[in-house]
Amino acid sequence: QLRLVESGGGLVQTGGSLRLACAASRSILGDYSMGWYRQAPGKQRELVALWHSGGSTNYADSVKGRFTVSRDNAKNTVYLQMNSLKPEDTAVYYCNARTVSTYWGQGTQVTVSS
Repeated sequence: QLRLVESGGGLVQTGGSLRLACAASRSILGDYSMGWYRQAPGKQRELVALWHSGGSTNYADSVKGRFTVSRDNAKNTVYLQMNSLKPEDTAVYYCNARTVSTYWGQGTQVTVSS
């Protein structure tokens, strides 16, 4: 079983930055793909950024150039650096780990004020 705990959400003004962290309860080396998803009120959960197990990354078009995913294997932690935030980035952000099983964190709220 893998436990994921997100942190770093909060309230920020348009144009501001936040860094989210996802701490895993054990090593995330090897075959795990790690992703950040978000869900805004009344909308479906959507992929924001994905770090494939092979090391490549993918981003949603809406965040390309503004968000960066990274990982610190020594700390079993994945980060999402979010810059130039917009009100439409407001959502609950979830961390996801996937191998043959899928694990989710509890989510962290990000609110961007206009």
